[in-house]
Order: sequence, then structure tokens, then C-alpha cells
Amino acid sequence: MTPPAPKILVFDSGLGGLTVFTEVAKLRPHAALLYCADDAGFPYGPLSEAALVARVMEVMEKLVAELSPDLVVIACNTASTRALPPLRARWPQLPFVGTVPAIKPAAERSRSRLVSVLATPGTVARDYTRALIASFADDCAVTLVGSTRLAPLAEEFMRGAIVPEAEIAREIAPCFVTRNAARTDVVVLACTHYPLLLDSFRRLSPWAVEWIDPAPAIARQADRLLAERFGHDRDAAAPAPRAIFTSGARPEPALAAALTRMGFALDDKPE
Repeated sequence: MTPPAPKILVFDSGLGGLTVFTEVAKLRPHAALLYCADDAGFPYGPLSEAALVARVMEVMEKLVAELSPDLVVIACNTASTRALPPLRARWPQLPFVGTVPAIKPAAERSRSRLVSVLATPGTVARDYTRALIASFADDCAVTLVGSTRLAPLAEEFMRGAIVPEAEIAREIAPCFVTRNAARTDVVVLACTHYPLLLDSFRRLSPWAVEWIDPAPAIARQADRLLAERFGHDRDAAAPAPRAIFTSGARPEPALAAALTRMGFALDDKPE
């Protein structure tokens, strides 16, 4: 008997997780795809660890009860490094796929051995990030850049605002380091919001670098876990993706248009 198509929930504090959702949809186009933006709790960065975990657990209780997903992708570095253990403890039978800075592939690809990690201040400060550097990039000079503005700017961009390029340029400038004859050649995008601004990053860079977006690797991990239970994606009728906003607010026209182009059927907050 053919198993049903899996139900996949992609979760983030805001719109950044759409970069991951897009990659998941490429690998699982016939799954029941759900996206939840906890815009009522955005941004997560300023929250204490206890407050962040409590917030994620509260929202996830409602989502799991209402939606009964077969797999959840936590498309947020900050939430992943803090909330994944309690999430997995609370729902031991539900696979959770997290997001971590792509430091290992960055070190593998860098020829200059000068790597930058563009993240939120919370991710920069986490011991987990420094452990990744020690494990996978100990022969590289790694520059950690914590931006307080890029995630909000990405949200504004997706909602139709004109984002000042001078501000973007100022936020990414510390990523570009020269040392003797070498200079940064790889930048890790360690926040899922940042690929939303990738065109601007490329245009405003003082020189060309490789920008590493973790979304494809996250999607591949989700696909591997789903294959163990459901097999590979198969041609079948699938409902339109649903987008849920915890604030209950309807998306602004520009965002609604963008979501519609991505195939979403808009929804309200979970009950």
C-alpha cells in the first residue's frame, strides 16, 4: 500500500525560513508543505535563552496539535542552537531538522583560508558556533560578523520596502578582510534571512566571494529523513502550500504577491 505524502512544516521567526522552504519544495514538490512565520515573536535574537525556548515550545505545541506534521524544519540558527534539544525531548517520534552555520563546507572551499561568518549577534556569541570553527576550520582565520540590522532589513525587503543599499553595504563590510596578499574568499550566511538579500550582497561586495547558503543542505537532510519513512518524492496531487503567521495579520500586498507567486495559499494563525 502506497504511504501518504508527507506533511512538512518549515518554521522560522519570520520570513527568512522561506529560503529553506524553497529548497525543500524543490526536493519534495508533491508533499503537503506548510510554512509558519512566528512574526508575533520576531526577532528572536534579543530574547534570553529561557524566553526563546519557552516561545518556540509554546508556538510548536499549537502547530503540532493543529497540523500533525511528519517532519519539522527549524529554519532559524538561533532557535536551532537553543530549542532543538527540548523540542526533540517533547516530541521524540517527530523528526526535527535544524539549521547550523555552514562552517565546514566554507573551510573546505576556501583557498585563501580567510573565511567570514555573517550571522546575528546571538549566533556569533554561541559556544556552538565557536565549536564548529574549532572542529572544522582550525586552519582558517575566521571572522565572525554579528549584524543587528540585516534580518529586519530582509523582512522589510520582502514586505515591499525600499532597503537602503548604504546600510546593507555597511553591515557586510566587516566580512571582507585582507591579510598580506590574501583576502576573504568565502562568506557563510549564518542566518536564513540573509539569502533574501543575496543579490544586494553580490552587487555591493568590494570583491567577489562565494556566499554559502545553508538552505540546500538543510533540504537534503530533510529529504533523507523523509525517504526513510515515505520513500522518495513521487508524482501525486498535492495541496497548495499554506503560509501561517502567528500574529494573525494578513501579509502586506507586496508580501502577499510574493507568497502567491511561490504557490502559497495564505492562512491565519493556528488555533
